Amino acid sequence: MVYSKGLVQDVLDFLDAGHSTREAQRRFDVHFTTAARWRRERDALCRTGSPQPVECLPGIVRMALGMAYGNHGFKLDQVACTLGVAASTISAWKKRYLEGGNMEIPEIDPEEIEQMRTKDIEDMSEEELKSYIHKLEVKAYALEGTVRILKAEGIEGLSNDENAQLIDARPKGITATEMLEALHFSSSSYYYCRSKPDRSDDYADARCAIREEFELVGRSRGYRYLRQRLREREEPICISGKKVRSLMAEEGCVVAYARKRRGYSSYDGEITTAPKNIVNRDFHADLPNELWLTDVTQFALPAGKVYLSPIIDCFDGMPISWTIRKSPNAEMANTMLKDACDTLSADEAPVIHTDRGCHYRWPEWIEICKERGLVRSMSKKGCSPDNSAMEGFFGRLKNEFFYYRDWSGITLDEFISLLDDYMRYYRDQRIKESLGWKSPKQYRKSLGLVA
Repeated sequence: MVYSKGLVQDVLDFLDAGHSTREAQRRFDVHFTTAARWRRERDALCRTGSPQPVECLPGIVRMALGMAYGNHGFKLDQVACTLGVAASTISAWKKRYLEGGNMEIPEIDPEEIEQMRTKDIEDMSEEELKSYIHKLEVKAYALEGTVRILKAEGIEGLSNDENAQLIDARPKGITATEMLEALHFSSSSYYYCRSKPDRSDDYADARCAIREEFELVGRSRGYRYLRQRLREREEPICISGKKVRSLMAEEGCVVAYARKRRGYSSYDGEITTAPKNIVNRDFHADLPNELWLTDVTQFALPAGKVYLSPIIDCFDGMPISWTIRKSPNAEMANTMLKDACDTLSADEAPVIHTDRGCHYRWPEWIEICKERGLVRSMSKKGCSPDNSAMEGFFGRLKNEFFYYRDWSGITLDEFISLLDDYMRYYRDQRIKESLGWKSPKQYRKSLGLVA
């Protein structure tokens, strides 16, 4: 793409005023890398007086490679400035030099380098002399400004903020790039210092306008609306939607309805006082009927829903009793508990651990536990790990019996019959490695606990 000389000069003047290439991109619609290239080319001309050819005399090539890549402590930019050759040209020379089979960088005599540094002014051309004088003026201003403005002992003693202040106060005719080179100050540090909060806010007018427009609509419209309103004002403010959103966040402009809605919760308060968690996630039992677990799980079928409520003995994982219903009502839980209690001897009073479901908070459940001497224990509200052994039982059951099967065409009564058959299989025939490859019922028989 071809740009006019006037545009190029406007961009360079804008950069010389202390603005960044990103700001130039937004101002002149020129890519920031293009703006940076224009500045580099302009600065190269200031150093050399005319564009440098890619090819050069062998002596200059040897000097450039030796100074830049030998152990003389020079940076590539310093060598380029001293010899008046672009840094990219020196890099290209090195590449071709090595490709030609020369694997070693040529040696340079330190005295030869010193002669290059102290080149006789009388040998300079008119353009080189002007460039040399201009560099001296820049260095002189840097030193004078250090003493006059900042009262520092020297350039090396300046902080980054002081360097930035010195560059901002430079006289006309000296560019920011030249000052950065004279102060040995990186451009990234300079622009960072200029963007600190204690400097003037470039978006002060935009902030005020955003707050005003936001209140006019009752705090009910988002950043897209505000961006459009800013552009339609009598004095338009043209900033991106992303920046509007950022400024809204900084100004506390939160849309009234943009808050997370409260999710559905069936919890309707405590029915009765919850007992302590006696189990405390220790689901080990040394004897049968020492620790019971219970909970309710749901099976969603095409024909409807079915609910299972079992009691599991932590001694061997045996289902002591279970009930299966089409509705998770109190009768389902109470019937299961009564059936389990009928299997106890007179001296057995297990701990029965549950979650905080309503089934285990109703008066009839509590009364059954008191009559049979059961010790109640409850998980913390909404904490499934407190009853993880029961959750593990449900997981195995559904993986083996329910998931990955097509239940279409199966009625609820048929499913209840199949689920009851599986529970009997789990108790009587399903072998477990932890029980010596026996089912829970077979394991108890081997210990002489059941006939």
